[in-house]
Amino acid sequence: MKIVVLIKQVPDTEEIRRLDPITGRLDRDASDRVLDEINERALEVALRRKDADKKATEVVVVSMGPSDTREALRKALSMGADSAVHIEDEVFEGADAGMTARVLASALKQLDFDLVVAGNQSTDGAAGIVPAMVAEHLGLPLLSSLDTVELDEDYVRGEHVTETATLTVSAPLPAVISLTERVGEARFPSFKGIMGAKRKPIETLSAIDLGIAPSTETRRTWVLQVTERAAKTAGIKIANDGDAGAQLADFLVARQLV
Repeated sequence: MKIVVLIKQVPDTEEIRRLDPITGRLDRDASDRVLDEINERALEVALRRKDADKKATEVVVVSMGPSDTREALRKALSMGADSAVHIEDEVFEGADAGMTARVLASALKQLDFDLVVAGNQSTDGAAGIVPAMVAEHLGLPLLSSLDTVELDEDYVRGEHVTETATLTVSAPLPAVISLTERVGEARFPSFKGIMGAKRKPIETLSAIDLGIAPSTETRRTWVLQVTERAAKTAGIKIANDGDAGAQLADFLVARQLV
């Protein structure tokens, strides 16, 4: 079985993230860039299958981005992925969700995969639509925002939790799935894995390799205005003069919180 995991390098979530007021894009130089945590969890699902299958399963990671995206790919390789594909071309700079999905799908068409795994949404854009768009381009079934995953030779199954119910869903392979953070923590790379990652192959694909002609009209969503988030204001302070409980109750009732 061949599982492809879509990963993304994003600004560190522990640091402040800002939009460039000129371009309207996320300022990726304002903080360190790391492998998105939700992608680590998605990779962990694929690696668990590989562990259970006594390494008969092949895991490939695919990412689109500039040259330093290789750092995220190397981390994924150190965690246990077998190989990586790096989609890099300056014509993809600033690609929106639609163009990103088209590019990823074009790369996936060159891979003989059984399953595509992704996080349900990235921590920088948080659009949550790229996996669905990729599935549409590939003409494959999509199981989105799964909390659990079961995989056999012919089918993938899982649970999708909504506000009112838990749905058990399944699809025949090949298929595309996206996962939530509830699938569990990802493993840490071992020293052996870190050293071994240096010898694992990373294939680089350009727009020409993917058969995509540059087109500024179709690759970007244009941001027309950027506004700084307002500073937080001080909350209401309640002094305990013997009626603090009543004041708290009135506060909650006024806001329909009780």
